Amino acid sequence: MDSLANLFKGDNLVPALLVAFASFLAGMLVELAVVKLSSRKGGAAAGGAPRSRRDDDKTKFEKRHPAPADGSVEIYVGNLSYEMPEDALRKEFEAFGKVNSARIVMNKFNNRSKGFGFVQMPVRAEAEAAVKAIDGKELFGRKIKCNEARNLV
Repeated sequence: MDSLANLFKGDNLVPALLVAFASFLAGMLVELAVVKLSSRKGGAAAGGAPRSRRDDDKTKFEKRHPAPADGSVEIYVGNLSYEMPEDALRKEFEAFGKVNSARIVMNKFNNRSKGFGFVQMPVRAEAEAAVKAIDGKELFGRKIKCNEARNLV
């Protein structure tokens, strides 16, 4: 301890500054490690196994809309032409029964179709018949992919 105190007394302060800077860096590294470990939910600091990036990817999509409360069937319609309007999509499904809603998902930045949408039909038998008939059908120059939507919530 005396040798460390002697570093700060002499005319040459370079060794003292080096020691002070090294201790500052060591403290910062320890603090960074503690913050990093404590901020990980379920990580090693919390007593659990460290989480992987794949775990984070799974939670990204948890906030989906729930299944329709009225018991209707929601149908996913993919590979839509970007020029297909919602009323044309509705008309395709109305040939098989009543349609509650038909919507095409749009890009919020350029208001262009993302190439997929959802149709809600109140009667399951009609919805299943529509899915069977429309899946693989060519509309607006593209083969449509159609199946019952899988709601995660």
